[in-house]
Amino acid sequence: MSPKVVLVTGCSENGIGFYLAKEFASQGCKVYATARNIERMQALHHLQIDLLPLDVIDDSAIKVVINTIMANEGKIDIVVNNAGVGCYGPTLELPLEQVQAAFDTNVFSVLRVNRAVFPHMAARKQGMFITIGSVVADCTLPWGGIYAATKSAVHSLTDALEMECRPFNIKVLLVAPGSVRSNIAANQSYNPPPDTLYAKYTKKILARRDISQSSPMPTDVFAKGVVTKALAPSPPSYMSLGRNSMLFWFLTWFPRQWVLSFLWKWFGDIS
Repeated sequence: MSPKVVLVTGCSENGIGFYLAKEFASQGCKVYATARNIERMQALHHLQIDLLPLDVIDDSAIKVVINTIMANEGKIDIVVNNAGVGCYGPTLELPLEQVQAAFDTNVFSVLRVNRAVFPHMAARKQGMFITIGSVVADCTLPWGGIYAATKSAVHSLTDALEMECRPFNIKVLLVAPGSVRSNIAANQSYNPPPDTLYAKYTKKILARRDISQSSPMPTDVFAKGVVTKALAPSPPSYMSLGRNSMLFWFLTWFPRQWVLSFLWKWFGDIS
């Protein structure tokens, strides 16, 4: 059997996509790793991974990548939608351009990439879409409402795909990471407006931005867990792993108002 062909988005060095690409390759797959800046993926070269530039909000760039892979391999077996950006700060003070950019990268890119690949998978009645979501999709933290909203939207879209792709034998896997070592906090600055009403909450906002990188699960461990499940004979449709993933699952069982009060005391209250 020919090796599975895997497309991974958002593969900048030391991020989640970077390690997912490495792990798929280590398990015998032919991997195409993509990122906006191809120079930030150079450490993947020696692993026999092909590198392609891709801005996931650019339809024409997506078409070029998909056409290149199809020309080289004749198929795409697995698509990993990992590319994403953080968006942290008071929900009503974040610039709308930043909010729109977060939705464009975190949500609409999943539709763009999957739309481009879907006809090829459907023709073969074979394939898998993997979406990297987040535990905050179901349990929003203060100062991260926009990011959580993008992940909540992605979770809903992926659940719909899981059902709608069944007629074509296309598997769909939603992954909800807890705290996993990545670049997401380091790549996200917080620049409050001069007239912010939340000046005294700055430390709490920065703590929320950085919480995912406080004693996180090593990225290689996370990647191995995801790839092993994805390549299993009967892959799941949902999995969650990473530090605090069980805590967030546990919180969904409590009354909503209690959870919101608990999270505010944890991440917001300065009294």
